[in-house]
Amino acid sequence: MEKLTFADFDLPVKILDVLADLDLFEPTPIQEKSLRPILSGRDVMGIAQTGTGKTLAYLLPVLKTWKYNKNGNPTVLILVPTRELVVQVTEILEKLTENITARVIGIYGGKNINTQKLLFDGGCDILVGTPGRVMDLAIDNAISLKEVQKLIIDEFDEMLNLGFRPQLTHIFEMMKEKRQNILFSATMTEAVDGMLDEYFASPVEISLAKSGTPLEKIEQTAYKVENFNTKINLLEYLLKRDEEMSKVLIFNNNKKNADLLFTKINELFPEQFDVIHSNKSQNYRLKAMKSFENEEIRGLITTDVMARGLDISDITHVINFETPDIPEQYIHRIGRTGRADKDGKAVTFVTKKEEPLILDIELLMDKELRFINFPEEVKINPKKIASEEEQISMKNPAQVKLNEGGGAFHEKKAKNTKENWGGPSKRKAPKKFGANRSQQKAISKSKKKK
Repeated sequence: MEKLTFADFDLPVKILDVLADLDLFEPTPIQEKSLRPILSGRDVMGIAQTGTGKTLAYLLPVLKTWKYNKNGNPTVLILVPTRELVVQVTEILEKLTENITARVIGIYGGKNINTQKLLFDGGCDILVGTPGRVMDLAIDNAISLKEVQKLIIDEFDEMLNLGFRPQLTHIFEMMKEKRQNILFSATMTEAVDGMLDEYFASPVEISLAKSGTPLEKIEQTAYKVENFNTKINLLEYLLKRDEEMSKVLIFNNNKKNADLLFTKINELFPEQFDVIHSNKSQNYRLKAMKSFENEEIRGLITTDVMARGLDISDITHVINFETPDIPEQYIHRIGRTGRADKDGKAVTFVTKKEEPLILDIELLMDKELRFINFPEEVKINPKKIASEEEQISMKNPAQVKLNEGGGAFHEKKAKNTKENWGGPSKRKAPKKFGANRSQQKAISKSKKKK
């Protein structure tokens, strides 16, 4: 059977020319499945693994039907969960629309909102943004959402995981009901299902794979490791031993641990790694990502801020230095490698405490990870970091006997005991041998008589 090409979908020649310049001629499976349903005008819910080409799956049919709006208000609104995705989608759109007159603007939080308002002076056709900043600008009347004809929400499940539901519902209320809704998600969660029932009109579901299924081209392995510091020793061993680890993305569960790991790895491999997370400025993050994309550095240490939608090519390995707390996040993390039908490798370091999380991940994927024996050459470091130390629970004070040597509580010495005198006005000692005010007045009157 002859393969379909983008030309078979009657896309505008100006867009086909751009795709040809990018060496893109044949649609991926999710693009092939999505183009015609989206072009039909129906609401669409796409479930597809990360790295399968979802961005072009919704951009191409939207651009095919896009028309210039002389009023200068956006007719297409694209909502994504992170700043990095705003930048990425905006760059793709600017490339696709370089031969047409569409005005594309990308906005996100963390930038001066008054500066962003100025971007709309020349009008806007396609708006890409994070929910919070789009809502703020709409409330301030910097933009109007009343003319939006197509609403696209990418990474819908991550939007809800990040707590964006109130902003999303507020944005829905600002738009007219008659519009096309195009939603894409890597996983179908109960929260996503609930929003579909409440706000969208029986969307056509396009599913490329079972929700939670990882890409088959990713080789998944794991090591059982003693603790955080031993993980550093294992990572050092793997990086020195395996030359194929040339473009490595390393995930931690929080910013503090990402910074700690970077400090250690930078000592072992100077100038070869960088670290990005939400505390880093946007310029710093974009610069680090560009260095990583251009292979100026060997790897990035990060948090789940890098787990969604970002299209960095040819990542050889994803290392879960810490096992994610949410099983779906594992799917998104490993999806950074093995993209565009290429092979990839994902390695997970698992402590005893993290083993139950692995069981949840395997249950979600319906697939077991392959555990590799811990290398004998790697030194086990027994020293734990603060977050690994067991919390000491305090004994119930009622069960602790007082006046016993070594007890948790001791009777205060008599000279150190204090009585509760109530409020400040009652704390002053009486002026005359403990006499109260009425007694003092009586004493004063008797002196005058004498």
